[in-house]
Formats: sequence, C-alpha cells, structure tokens
Amino acid sequence: MLNALRWIVFGFAALAMNFPVIVTVITSFKSAKELSVNPGFWINQPTFDNYLNVLQVSDRLNIFGYFWNSLTASLIGSGLAIVLAFPAAYGMARGGFGRKLLLPAIVNLRAVPLIIFAIPLYMMFQWLGLLDTQLGLGLIFTVVNLPLALIILVNAISDVPIEIDEAAKMDGAGVMHVMFGIIRPIVRPALITAFIFGFITAWNEFLFGLMLTTSKAVPMTVGASFFFAASGGGVQWGVASAVMILGALPPMLLGLVMYRQISGSMTAGAIKG
Repeated sequence: MLNALRWIVFGFAALAMNFPVIVTVITSFKSAKELSVNPGFWINQPTFDNYLNVLQVSDRLNIFGYFWNSLTASLIGSGLAIVLAFPAAYGMARGGFGRKLLLPAIVNLRAVPLIIFAIPLYMMFQWLGLLDTQLGLGLIFTVVNLPLALIILVNAISDVPIEIDEAAKMDGAGVMHVMFGIIRPIVRPALITAFIFGFITAWNEFLFGLMLTTSKAVPMTVGASFFFAASGGGVQWGVASAVMILGALPPMLLGLVMYRQISGSMTAGAIKG
C-alpha cells in the first residue's frame, strides 16, 4: 500500500512538472483548424505539417542555421569555460589563491541580472567587430558559464587528497604535470558535468542572442521566435510548439544521456568514510 502511494505521488509530481512540455507536444501535432475547435489534450487528427513547416528553409527562416549557430557558440562557451576554469580552480583549491575573495566575487557577479551588462557589452563587441558572430556569442557564453564551472571544479579538486600531489612532486613531477596528468583524470567526471551544465546554459541563453546577433549568428532560442507569427497576424500555435520541441531536444537529450555521469559527479565526495 505504501509503495503504491509513493508511485501515485511520484506520478503526480512528474505530471505537474512536465505539464507544460506535454501540452506543447500535443499542440505540435494539431492543425490550426483543430486547435480552434479542440484546444484540449485529445488529438482527433494528428498531423506532422507543423514540423514540416519548421524544417522548410526560406530566405527568412532557417532552423538548420539556427541549430548550427547555437551548437557552435555553445561548444565554444562550455569548452572555453572549462579551459579557463580548471587551472584557476586548481590554484584556488591547492594554493588558496583568491579562494576567500576572488571566488565569492565571481559567484556573486553571476547572481547579478545579465541585463546590466547589455549596453557595455554591445558597445565593446561593436568596437571589436564581434557583433553577429558565433565567436562573439561563444565568448559571452564563456563568461556566463565560468562561475558554475569554477565552483564545480574547486569542490572536485578539493576532494582529491593533497597527498597525491605531494607524492607526485616527490617523484619529480612539476606543477603542470600534476595538474593535467594526475588531477585532471581524477576529476574527469566533474569536468564533464561542468561542460554539460555549461552547454545547456549556453544553448538556452536568449538575452545575449537577441542583443548581439541579427542574421548571421542567430541562435536557436532567438530563431525559434521567428516562426511564431502567422502571415495573417496572430500566433501559429502548432508551428510555435513544433519549433520549441525541436529546439529543446539537444539539451534535453544530452541531459538524459549523461544523467548518470552528472548525478555521480554531484554526489562524489558527499560521503567520506
């Protein structure tokens, strides 16, 4: 009886949390005509026309281009954040450099609303010629991802016994060899976790994609909004739902595939015996 009650509570919680996604999926398989008379959960005549409309390439709409822009910028933003955060995290965890002042400052800076940085970043990117480029968008995503990557890696490296470093140095290993040859493989799960979180954060970023791109480097989050408007006015709810589902697939699939890796990394070091 208790087990059945647990499953009921779990099912209700899962339904409540995924209710918007379920509604969006159902809507994406309905035609505009059916949506006008049947906005409920049941689908009388399922159709793939909404997805076919989204996948068609035109002069104004190109979902494949938006996907490519988001993929490129997200890989730059998550990968470069790891490259910069790992040496800094090692210095903070092992040498204590900046751990009391710099680390809290970086974390608190991430808590500031990003809109505050909109105008100075736009002016700086305009001066550097990085507006409407995948590289420029990737650099912004790097800055956005650095605080979380730094926190994850500092905690992971701190959980590695300092005796490992000392033993390697006694055998003649330099700091670079210890950091990249010994510590990096040990904290590999944390590196992967930071990369995945960074990729998902970058993929879902909307503000800077809207502000810093116009046509050549428009990301998926911004490009998806171009599909909403109908030719006669109003919103094409079926097409809008289809493009939202397609746009959400990469981070969702990445999270599902790497779930065990993420959960293992986040719980590592929580229990020490």
